[in-house]
Amino acid sequence: MSEKKVDLGDSKVAEKVKESANQIWLAGLGAYAKAEEEGSKLFDNLVHDGEKLETKTRQYIDRGLDVAKDKIDVAKDKVDEVKAKASGSWNKVEKAFDQRVSKALKRLNIPTRADVESLEEKISELNDEIESLSKKVNVKKTTKKSGKKA
Repeated sequence: MSEKKVDLGDSKVAEKVKESANQIWLAGLGAYAKAEEEGSKLFDNLVHDGEKLETKTRQYIDRGLDVAKDKIDVAKDKVDEVKAKASGSWNKVEKAFDQRVSKALKRLNIPTRADVESLEEKISELNDEIESLSKKVNVKKTTKKSGKKA
């Protein structure tokens, strides 16, 4: 008799263990299905969030580049302005220097470039005149010599 009770008790325990194992198995399958579903949603959400962040970052970088380009343009304009002022100032300094040197040379009675060029022209004209007169004198001498022989 005691053996039958044990058998009945063992079969009830086995049945409960079997039910429990089946429930654990179903819970595992449910967890897997849920993880797959949620994982897919999570992946899609991560992709979406990544796209938004990429767009924001590109906009931020583009704005930064625009600001940098504007600053470079302003700097170039300022450099051009300073160059123009420096060039104008340098021309004024050069002109003032030339005037002072010219005055100093005048006080020392040293001729200017224009004076020297003018003298060179006069010398050239005088040389031309001398050549012309020399040719005339030579022509007269030759005509006198040829006239004496005849």
